[in-house]
Amino acid sequence: MTPKEKLRHVIEELSEAEAQDALGFIAHRRVGRDALLELLNSAPVDDGPPTSDEDHGARKAREELARGEVFSAEEIKREIA
Repeated sequence: MTPKEKLRHVIEELSEAEAQDALGFIAHRRVGRDALLELLNSAPVDDGPPTSDEDHGARKAREELARGEVFSAEEIKREIA
């Protein structure tokens, strides 16, 4: 039996009050769902050594930061709004 089939079976056995509570729980979980966080949490760990491109990018980013070439979160939000 699949998880959805098991869930359907259990739902049929719930009282109306229990069904209302379960529905509230499911609705809360779905609204609070963060697709990006789920994606990042399921991504494989990159434990290999950095590539030369990655080293170059990190070096370039540090140089830009040292020169003050940065954007605040508020600036980025305004730019994409």
